[in-house]
Amino acid sequence: MKTLNFLLVFLIIASGVYYFYFKTRQFRTRQVFPIRKQYFASRAGTFLGGLLFFFGINQLLLFQGIATYVVSSLFIVLGAYIIFFNMKAAKHYKQFIDEETTLNEN
Repeated sequence: MKTLNFLLVFLIIASGVYYFYFKTRQFRTRQVFPIRKQYFASRAGTFLGGLLFFFGINQLLLFQGIATYVVSSLFIVLGAYIIFFNMKAAKHYKQFIDEETTLNEN
């Protein structure tokens, strides 16, 4: 139980770090690369969804009670939806990054 909790806390922290990393990359990308900005935003959203998902699972393991089950299930469902939506968006934007780079070389 302690090792699972430690793993979930590590995944929560790692998701938060990667969220801030990709959000920073999004803000630091120049305005001539809008597709790249959207790609970084969707990657950041994926890790934000992961943070919600792992937080919901962690709360299920730590606390018992009907309110905990309801709130944790909302976090898990919302996190899974955000992960799914943003992974599809990142996959879509990734195919246009090279083309955007070649168009803006001049």
